[in-house]
Amino acid sequence: MIKVVSFFQDILLLMLMNCVGIWSIVAIPTALKVVAIVFLSVFYLMFIIKGKKSKNDSAKMRMLDKGAFILGNGTALALFEIFVIVFMCMLSDLSVGRLIVNGIVAYLLIFLVNLSGMIRVIAASRQIKPIWYIILLFTWYIPIVNYFVLRKFYKTARSEYKFEQAKLDLDNMRVENEICKTKYPILMVHGIFFRDWQYFNYWGRIPKELVRNGATIFYGKQQSANNVECSAGELAEQIKNILAETGAEKVNIIAHSKGGLDSRYAISKLGMDKYVATLTTINTPHYGCKFVDRILKSCPQGLIDFVDNKYNKVFTKLGDKNPSFIQGLTDLTFESCQKFNEQVIDSPLVKYHSVMSRMNGMFSAGFPLNVGYAFNKPHTEKGNDGLVTVESGLYGEWAEMIPDTPKRGISHGDVIDLMRENIKGFDVREYYVELVKDLKNMGY
Repeated sequence: MIKVVSFFQDILLLMLMNCVGIWSIVAIPTALKVVAIVFLSVFYLMFIIKGKKSKNDSAKMRMLDKGAFILGNGTALALFEIFVIVFMCMLSDLSVGRLIVNGIVAYLLIFLVNLSGMIRVIAASRQIKPIWYIILLFTWYIPIVNYFVLRKFYKTARSEYKFEQAKLDLDNMRVENEICKTKYPILMVHGIFFRDWQYFNYWGRIPKELVRNGATIFYGKQQSANNVECSAGELAEQIKNILAETGAEKVNIIAHSKGGLDSRYAISKLGMDKYVATLTTINTPHYGCKFVDRILKSCPQGLIDFVDNKYNKVFTKLGDKNPSFIQGLTDLTFESCQKFNEQVIDSPLVKYHSVMSRMNGMFSAGFPLNVGYAFNKPHTEKGNDGLVTVESGLYGEWAEMIPDTPKRGISHGDVIDLMRENIKGFDVREYYVELVKDLKNMGY
């Protein structure tokens, strides 16, 4: 039904776009032609302003839905217009001048339709990659080429809308079940070189999805970079704060990358084992990171000191008290992690769970993970995520791999939804929902 309505809308829009040629071809009174053009003009304006009705509750989703709809019709109109022009040239006696004017009017009206759709899509979509904006900038005025670029924007926006709508419908169906309402609150611990900023969540869309399904979420709030001992001390203080605030007896920790080492240290060396029910590490280099070893060995000491100094100054201004780029990085080396594992013994009071993913190739992620993938490749038989090898990330008896996607695999950043990207074959938000759901079902 929607496609039928859309088809008749396109017919009306094409009539207005080719009104210059139709004026001469159709033999009806001039007054009727004027009335028809006024009616079609009003319809055109309503179309580019309102687009279509959308019952979605989210303003962003409504905008995305309408933008994709308008852009889809705009690109279809551009294709149909080619056949209309050919028809006018072959089956009518219109002058060359009138045909040119008709083409210019049609082009401008189609341009405005696509512009209306593009503005909405650009404002609402989060799945269009920056490279496509650059391509659009240089090709929007090139016929045929711009058609394929606009179709790419339309398909991406439409796919995003369907994906998000399906997830929203799923959440609405299970909202009363609170499948992520665990016995103990969830403490999410970030990795190295990031902070728990209010306006840019390290975990992407994951926390919001967990909260929507009943979870109680807190963040580690440790400094962006420091040695494991220092970061673990900050985590220990945060755990105590959470227990005091909530009245809970324990917490469940989900920790990414170096955050997993910080959490293990806090549990085993700082007495937090009696306050932690479970620890789930995500792509944590439990046995070291050969990528880091390679960097520290190949880079001149002067360059390392320079980066350390600049990094510490920047992140001090961003809120860290005493960050240390080099100490945080050094604790991820193979040798440091060997010593760490000898000294930090798992507590029998805590349930340990490790999760790991891997990329399928160097181009499965952007810089610097693509470089890290290449550096790590000689040091692993099972693959790596661009920073951590599978052998290093799988730790303990309860260790599992995230299933590979058909093409790209899952990188060190993908597994925390860093780029907010919908990856075909891997719904990162739903993965964490199932992970926390399992914790709840086990009584944690």
